[in-house]
Amino acid sequence: MSKINNYALEKLFTDTYKKYKNEPIAIKEAMCLKAIYPSILKPIEPGDLFAGRIAYPAVGFGIDEGGLGYYCNYELLERELYNECLPKSVKDDLREIIDFWKEEKTTRERVKAAYPKGLQKALPYENHEKDPAIAVPLYRMTGGYLDFDKLLTLGIPGMTNLIESRKEKALSNNEDITLFDGMLLALKTLKDMCYYYADMALNQERQEASAERCSELLAIALALRNIANHKPKTMREAMQLSWLYALISGAIEYGRMDEYLGDFYIRDLENSILDENSALSLTQGLWRLIAARKNIFHGRVVIGGLGRRNEENADRFAFIAIEATRTVLETEPQLSLRIYKGMNEKLYEKALDCIGQGRTYPMLYNDDINISAISKAFDISLEEATGYVPFGCGEYVINHKSFGTPNGVINMVKALEATLFNGIDPESGVEYGLKLGEFKNFNSFEEFFEAYKKQVEYYVNMLAAQEAIEYEVMGENTSCLYLSMLYDDCIDRGKAIFSGGIRHLGGTLETYGNINTSDSLTAIKELVYDKKFISPNTLLKALASNFAGYEKERQLMLKAPKYGNDNEEADTMAVKVHNHICSAVRKQKHNTSLDSYLAVLINNSANTIIGNLTGASPDGRKSRDAFANANNPSGGNDKNGITALLNSLVKLSPNIHAGAVQNMKFSKELFNKNRAALKSLLEVYFRNGGTQAMITVINKNDLDNAMKEPEKYGHIFVRVGGFSARFTNLSKNVQQEIISRTIY
Repeated sequence: MSKINNYALEKLFTDTYKKYKNEPIAIKEAMCLKAIYPSILKPIEPGDLFAGRIAYPAVGFGIDEGGLGYYCNYELLERELYNECLPKSVKDDLREIIDFWKEEKTTRERVKAAYPKGLQKALPYENHEKDPAIAVPLYRMTGGYLDFDKLLTLGIPGMTNLIESRKEKALSNNEDITLFDGMLLALKTLKDMCYYYADMALNQERQEASAERCSELLAIALALRNIANHKPKTMREAMQLSWLYALISGAIEYGRMDEYLGDFYIRDLENSILDENSALSLTQGLWRLIAARKNIFHGRVVIGGLGRRNEENADRFAFIAIEATRTVLETEPQLSLRIYKGMNEKLYEKALDCIGQGRTYPMLYNDDINISAISKAFDISLEEATGYVPFGCGEYVINHKSFGTPNGVINMVKALEATLFNGIDPESGVEYGLKLGEFKNFNSFEEFFEAYKKQVEYYVNMLAAQEAIEYEVMGENTSCLYLSMLYDDCIDRGKAIFSGGIRHLGGTLETYGNINTSDSLTAIKELVYDKKFISPNTLLKALASNFAGYEKERQLMLKAPKYGNDNEEADTMAVKVHNHICSAVRKQKHNTSLDSYLAVLINNSANTIIGNLTGASPDGRKSRDAFANANNPSGGNDKNGITALLNSLVKLSPNIHAGAVQNMKFSKELFNKNRAALKSLLEVYFRNGGTQAMITVINKNDLDNAMKEPEKYGHIFVRVGGFSARFTNLSKNVQQEIISRTIY
């Protein structure tokens, strides 16, 4: 921070934007990026085997990190105006920066300004971690998967030649060439980035006393010089180029790494450039840099799976990737293994060994189900679906062919609550949902369920419209040059990624509380309508009071059938709720400019955070308690064993959404000492339709003990939702939610 505490970078970026404000979008973006790179790059740290660390300024350009498009962190800058340590000249600069961006509007502000009145009314909130709303918009472009294979095949010189050739064609056809000019400027900035770090490595080498470290720094400098002028020839060079490109592009997912690095790895082995130990050391070094980026929910590295160019070479790198994950004790990268019938069985065993040691990685994705399901959900061919990759907390996109940023959140329990209380928040008395009638006036469960569906569909429609607007505004104001260069069709079409360049432009909607909602509806149907054990008014009073004075009624709700036990009544309701929300979301592609709009049931720790903002629900859950995580039952509700749980999980169709999380907790005894039984269990689960498994392996009492003596249990990793964390680093309420999950 000492380099930028005078906010010179923020001023330089803003001044550059002003200077090029009226230039074509691609040129303005390229010049703004040139202004802050390489200055925002952090030094090579002791032990680093590659160059590349970054610190985003308070004003700049981003895709997901830093901010959406052109961003300004007003809160930070305005707070600095009261910093007594800052000189008056710096504060004057800050006031000028703030005033300019408030008048010019950041990309996020332009998105909000583009909302029609109906959308503004439906989506008044902005923060799903603070606002007790049914629907909340998010502002980001996340989940980009670049064609690193193309980058490494061509290198910077080859990419330059490709774009220059396309520019010549555009000139001959009288097409606009400014996108290509912007791309060429961006590649020059990337090349300068290589030289910057090469010089840094050499300067550090001259001051280094350790012969071993001198050798490492010289290797870094040589690799950087080589990739600035030639396509990469070694695994080290390929890793360095792909890593720097990820940083400068803002991409926080790293693609099918075994495919784009596998051939480099084997060639290095054959030419005695590397041995397996040195290859592992390089991979460990890359893993540490990914972890240092601290993206938490992202950092995906995908290995395995059908459709890879050279499966044997890719698998050999995949072994190295798993070993790096086993030995580098970090929560990133989020290593994800695509499994399939006929795969290398030793690779699968290696994966299970790593998971069994408590690493939570790799996550397992079942190609034999997912490829077909994704083809149906996205309406694409099986061939294209073979290129699927999970990102973030478990959403799917198609590798360097599609985008599917999750830019909306819907609280399903809150939608149910609004239907029960006729649009009124029972705690605050504020009107926040559709007024669809008094609960007591619904004559049947079917009539009530139709009202609930109408409530949900209204907000789904609004969030789909918001997603489309976000893409439109991004396309009107940015070129996202580095993404556009490595996304299929953008160069050929001569269009930026969000301006018609991308092949499949889709969106996703994060859904929370699905299972609590279905269990609540099961309880309402049974207790209010079928058996009439609880009157409508009594149910509302019990919920509004958080069951104070209504413990008898709560016990009836808790004893009602629950999803996760292979119970026909509960699971049938879960299927109804699942099919409805997924279908309602999927239909929105016909109402928007999107190629697809799909639900994702990924649930990171937001199931706890949003639960903390939501009142009591008819499944017996108390106000402020966590929701069930993704497709899983609420903690402890699965009482009939692991087979019954897995039978429930596979009933929810994967053909109508873009990803769902299945978190499982196994004891070390079952997972490691009864490996044959464990493998059979997973085999049946995957054969019956299981799409994926995110597995935590722990001793039964470890988590309870970790809450009592956290200093002794910093080594324990857990799957939270779609991401992993050290258990002791989590907030207490998230820890409690994880402990509540059944361990098998």
